[in-house]
Amino acid sequence: MGLGKDLHALESGRALLLAGVLIPSEKGETGHSDGDVLAHAVCDALLGAAALGDIGAFFPDTDSRWKDADSMALLRQCREAVRREGWRVANLDCVIELQAPMVFPYREAIRAALALALDADVSAVFVKAKTGEGLGPVGEGAAVAAEAVCLIEN
Repeated sequence: MGLGKDLHALESGRALLLAGVLIPSEKGETGHSDGDVLAHAVCDALLGAAALGDIGAFFPDTDSRWKDADSMALLRQCREAVRREGWRVANLDCVIELQAPMVFPYREAIRAALALALDADVSAVFVKAKTGEGLGPVGEGAAVAAEAVCLIEN
């Protein structure tokens, strides 16, 4: 089992991507890659479950190859690294923390995108969303965070 967590600032003029799904919003994630906070958290959970490292070791932000990279493509590369070690995803559970916009209308598309990237059944992937209740950087609309727990089996 692995745990992943990520946090990105939100700024105007950037796309808000959650597992590659474009969420209409005035602000989007900052980051060296496309900033997809959920994809990054899932990468860490998956790599951690297989004890292979973390997203920073695989795709360091000091390497220009990963500038503006598609985070879902990075997730597929992580899946392949885990698969080479004889593992596959049994279950993924995620939490997105975002004050606005509401994630619920996009939840099924996000689940489907994660399942496809992980070569898992959508029934093994779940996504929840929480607001910051007006507190902290998430609640103030300055950031978006994601957590993921991934169970793998061989």
